[in-house]
Amino acid sequence: MKRNLLLAAMMLVSVSLLAADPKDDVTSAAKKLAAADNYSWKGNVENAGGGRGFGGPTEGKADKGGTIYLTMTRGDNTMEVAMKGGKGAFKGQDGWQSFAEAADDQQGPGRFISRAMQNYKAPAVEAQDLAGKVKELKLADDVYSGDLTEEGAKQALVPFRFGNGDGPSISGAKGSVKFWVKDGTLSKFQVKVQGTISFNGNDRDVDRTTTVEIKDVGTTKITIPEEAQKKLS
Repeated sequence: MKRNLLLAAMMLVSVSLLAADPKDDVTSAAKKLAAADNYSWKGNVENAGGGRGFGGPTEGKADKGGTIYLTMTRGDNTMEVAMKGGKGAFKGQDGWQSFAEAADDQQGPGRFISRAMQNYKAPAVEAQDLAGKVKELKLADDVYSGDLTEEGAKQALVPFRFGNGDGPSISGAKGSVKFWVKDGTLSKFQVKVQGTISFNGNDRDVDRTTTVEIKDVGTTKITIPEEAQKKLS
């Protein structure tokens, strides 16, 4: 009797393992990260051939209350962004501006940044979004990987959207994604996208790899400058 019960239990475990969906594993790992009190990350962008492309190194911090603080390097410029509760602020040459104030800046970078940041997702949320845009995820050598759908690749190529619906057209979009999970929590992910972006009559071929590494889960401290705090109130 005991032998039969043991065999039945082993069969149930085997069936459970066989039925496990890699997408569910990654989504659960990303949700676990999102539920953490706080975490930090470092994102790096590599463009094939060393050419300029969208994005650059980013250091970020987030907490489960919705606070996000970013330090972004774009060429020789370093920018800071703070967001919370649907509001955001950007530090430009003239100090901190709210996204609403920056959107009225016709000359500086604030207008572009405020629009781009309206669609920004912290890594825990972005990873869940990416997992839902993969055709099929497979697990091999402790890495979950798969190809993005065409629409998923298009959205990864241009991760921001213009509020009036205008924006670049995209052709030949394809991409892939990899996820790393440690102790049941998302620890790293990488997105590789290729395609052609056309805007204002100009075509640009893109071959970009973005890698995001998670760190300091539960021990990250977020300090938002007082001037930025006022813009978020």
